[in-house]
Amino acid sequence: MGTAIVWLRRDLRLTDNPALAAATERYEHVVPVYIWAPQEEHPWPPGAAQRWWLHHSLDRLTEALRSRGSRLVIRRGSSLDVLRNLVEETGAEAIFWNRLYEPASRDRDTRVKEALRESGLAAESCNGSLLFEPWEVRTGDGGPYRVFTPFWKACAKLGRPRNPTGSPTDLRPMSAWPESLPLKALELMPRIHWYREIEASWTPGEAAACRQLERFLDDALAEYARRRDYPGLEGVSRLSPYLHFGEISPHTVWQAVASRSASGGNRGGEAYLRELGWREFAHHVLFHFPHTTEEPLNEKFADFPWSRGDNIALDRWQKGTTGIPIIDAGMRQLWQTGWMHNRVRMVVASLLVKNLQCSWRDGAAWFWDTLVDADLANNTMGWQWSAGCGADAAPFFRIFNPVLQGEKFDPDGGFVRRFVPELADVPPRFLHKPWQMPDSERVKLGFRLGRDYPEPIVDLGASRKSALEAYQAVRQSTSH
Repeated sequence: MGTAIVWLRRDLRLTDNPALAAATERYEHVVPVYIWAPQEEHPWPPGAAQRWWLHHSLDRLTEALRSRGSRLVIRRGSSLDVLRNLVEETGAEAIFWNRLYEPASRDRDTRVKEALRESGLAAESCNGSLLFEPWEVRTGDGGPYRVFTPFWKACAKLGRPRNPTGSPTDLRPMSAWPESLPLKALELMPRIHWYREIEASWTPGEAAACRQLERFLDDALAEYARRRDYPGLEGVSRLSPYLHFGEISPHTVWQAVASRSASGGNRGGEAYLRELGWREFAHHVLFHFPHTTEEPLNEKFADFPWSRGDNIALDRWQKGTTGIPIIDAGMRQLWQTGWMHNRVRMVVASLLVKNLQCSWRDGAAWFWDTLVDADLANNTMGWQWSAGCGADAAPFFRIFNPVLQGEKFDPDGGFVRRFVPELADVPPRFLHKPWQMPDSERVKLGFRLGRDYPEPIVDLGASRKSALEAYQAVRQSTSH
């Protein structure tokens, strides 16, 4: 039956891995390979936090394959050149992989597939990361969707996503394995140990992904619809990095949530499946509008006067020293743990692009480098949504008030107090607006605004007015 190569990328799992399953079903021997080729993902190679996660994910996958009598061959360089070399070394007749949908990866994969087939090899790609292919969901006139709700209704008409498959029961070992680089040769781990709290917050790998799914089902799913907006509560799934690296498939998550919801009769399952739908929508939009990683989908925002030169404001936002508690708590959570609660992501993004009028591109770049779950489709759509210039975007005049958001979704201040400990003793009624604390209270606490905690980086009311005026000017100029 011959030998096949399975080219692993962001599908670092054994269970419900279509490419691995197809190869093991049709060929006697299977050679799993991971190729480190960040230059092929330009201009969006994996950021620092992603590389930390990738190192550990590859380590876990190596262990899992070894326990099945197999190995992970690690190489670096041109993907096509590496695959050709492995074909020569192993006598492989076929190469399988699961599709990626980012613009650079799609272009690369197309070239690789054409070159391999021209060489007489079988080259086959599978869907291992989406519930529905981006080209399967079409509007009535055959075009792509720009609005989520009709997109999700169209997905529902395609039927229930397929059931996940198991992991291969028999990974027959090669008699002689091709050489592999040691994992450390990829130099994915940072030289400076800034990742210690990330390490304490996360455990990469397929086994950890399955445990996290079970915790979510048992502890949070039933109340997900009610608790998901509160960053101080354990109300969300925290599955996003596992989905991004393919340590668990969306089909596995879908089936588990749908099954638990059917037996429990709760609203949490429906709300969470809709969030999986937003992930699908983000990939749908990026697939059909690949330019949106750099340019707004809504062309009238192409000339919006973002303040890209305001490095001081951007730096304070990045470091969580804006003087606005919910913003600083979110940005410090991101830096310390490599992740940020989704409600807070929307609030910090709104402040950057609207109150500070910094470009959404600056925010997207920072998130890309610091998030362990940085996904190009989700990151792009999220930032364009916040800036009002993307698919199904929030209207530009929807500007989150971070004080009200903090008071509503962190009412006891637990989230802010955890990540902004210098405010730990501030009375609850002033926690989200310490600049309004009377002098008598400040003296009693020995608290000095500007010394113990920064004054607000911007006047929220005045900056909101300025943002709306800038938007109105662009709107008028593009209507003529």
